[in-house]
Amino acid sequence: MTNESTQTKLMTNWRWWLCSLLFVATTINYLDRQVLSLTYEEFIKPEFGWTDADYGTITSFFSIFYALCCLFAGKFIDWMGTKKGYLWSIGVWSAGACLHALCGYGSSLLTGSPDLAAATKIGSNAALAFSTTSVYLFLFCRGILALGESGNFPAAIKVTAEYNPKKDRAYSTSLFNAGASVGALAAPLCIPPLAKSLGWEWAFVVIGAFGFLWMFFWQFMYDKPEKSKHVNQAELDYIHQDDEAEAAAKVAEKEEKAIPFFKCFTYRQTWSFICGKLLTDGVWWFFLFWAPSYFQNQFGIKASEPLGQGLIFTLYAIVTVVSIFGGYLPKLFVEKRGMHPYSGRMLAMLIFAFLPLVALAAQPLGVQSPWWSAILIGIAAAGHQAWSANLFSTIGDMFPKSTIATITGVGATAGGFGSMVIQKVAGNMFDTAEAAGSAFQFMGFEGKPAGYFIMFCFCGIAYLISWVAMKLLVPKYSPIKV
Repeated sequence: MTNESTQTKLMTNWRWWLCSLLFVATTINYLDRQVLSLTYEEFIKPEFGWTDADYGTITSFFSIFYALCCLFAGKFIDWMGTKKGYLWSIGVWSAGACLHALCGYGSSLLTGSPDLAAATKIGSNAALAFSTTSVYLFLFCRGILALGESGNFPAAIKVTAEYNPKKDRAYSTSLFNAGASVGALAAPLCIPPLAKSLGWEWAFVVIGAFGFLWMFFWQFMYDKPEKSKHVNQAELDYIHQDDEAEAAAKVAEKEEKAIPFFKCFTYRQTWSFICGKLLTDGVWWFFLFWAPSYFQNQFGIKASEPLGQGLIFTLYAIVTVVSIFGGYLPKLFVEKRGMHPYSGRMLAMLIFAFLPLVALAAQPLGVQSPWWSAILIGIAAAGHQAWSANLFSTIGDMFPKSTIATITGVGATAGGFGSMVIQKVAGNMFDTAEAAGSAFQFMGFEGKPAGYFIMFCFCGIAYLISWVAMKLLVPKYSPIKV
C-alpha cells in the first residue's frame, strides 16, 4: 500500500461534515427565497391586488439590493472572519424572512383598511393605497432578506477553499450548491400546504425559523482547519497539498496579502468571472421566481394542488440529480485525462452551457403536456447549477485565498444586476402581453404564452454567450500573483 493511499485511509473527513452544513444553509437560503414565489399567485396576489409588474418590481428589487450587498458581503466575510460572518449573515436573513408575515398587518395599520375588499368599498384610491403599501412593505422585508443572504455564497466558497485542495473544490461546491435545488425541491411540498392550512404568513415564519436552528450547529462545528480539533494532520496535509508554503509554515494563509478591492477590477480574471455571472444568474432566478406562476397561468395548475406540487417537484428533482454530477465532471477530466484543474473546469462548463438550450422547446412541447415543460425547464436549470458550481471554483484557481470571498461578492453583484433586469422585464412584459392578447405574438404564440417563450429563448442561449466571453478574457490558466 502506498503512502498516499495509507494517508487517505487514515485521514479524518471533517471537511465533508462542514460541506454538509453548507448544504443545509444553502437549502434554507433557497427555501426562504421560494416562499414568496409559491404563495404569490394563489394567496398574496389576490389578497393585495398585485399585478405581475408589482411582483416583477419586488423580485427585481431583491435582485438589485442583493447585488449591491454582495459587492460588500465578500469583503465583510473576509474582514469579520468566516465563523462570525456566516452567523451574522444567516441571522439577518432569517429575521427578514420571518418579517414578511407582518406585511398584511402593516398594510392594515398604515392604511386603516383591514383588507383589500374593505379598501375597495371605500374607493379605488383606498384600494390602490392598500395595494401599494403592501408592495413597499414586502420590498422592505425582501431588502433585509437580501442583505443577509448576500453573505451565504461568499462565506460558503471561502469555507470550501479553506477545507479542500483545488481538485476537490468544484465537487465540494457542487455538493453544497445542490442545496439550492434541494431547497427548491422541498419548497413545493411544504410551503403551499403550510400556506393553505395555516395562512401564508405562517409559511414565512416556519421556514424562516430554520435559519436560527442552523446557527447553533455552526457555532460549535466550524473552526479553521489548523485550529479544528476534528481535523488530524493527514487531513490537514491533504487540504494544503496545493500550497507550496504549507510544508514550511502552516500559518502561511494568515500572512497572505489580500488584493485591494478596487485593484481587483484591473484583472481580466475578475471580468471573466463577472461575465460568467452577469447573464446566467438571472436565468436561475427567473426559473425560481416565476415557475409556479408559469404553471398556473399557462395551464391553470395551482402550486397547492397535487399536480402543481408534482410538476415543480419534478422540475427540481431533475436539477438536484443532475447538478450533483456537475462538480464531478472536471474532477474526472483531471484525474482520468490528466487535464489541468482550470482547463477541465472550462471544458465542463462548455458542456453544461449546452444543457439550457432545451428551454427553447419548453413552450412548444408544453402545448402537448405541462410535464414536458417541467422536464425541459428542469434540465435547463440543472445546467445552471452544474455551470455555477464550476464557475465558483474558477475563483480559487485564479485568486489567492485572502481575496476569494471578495471576488465571489463582486461576481454575485454582477449576477444580481443581470437578474434585476430579467425580473423587471419579465413582469412588465407579462402584463403587457396579457393586456395585448392576440396582438402580442412570438413564434406562433400570442399573449402571455408568447412572453414566456421569449424569456425561455433568452434563458437557453445565455450560457454559451457567457462561456465565449470568459474564454476571450482568459484563454488559458493565469493565476494572479501578489
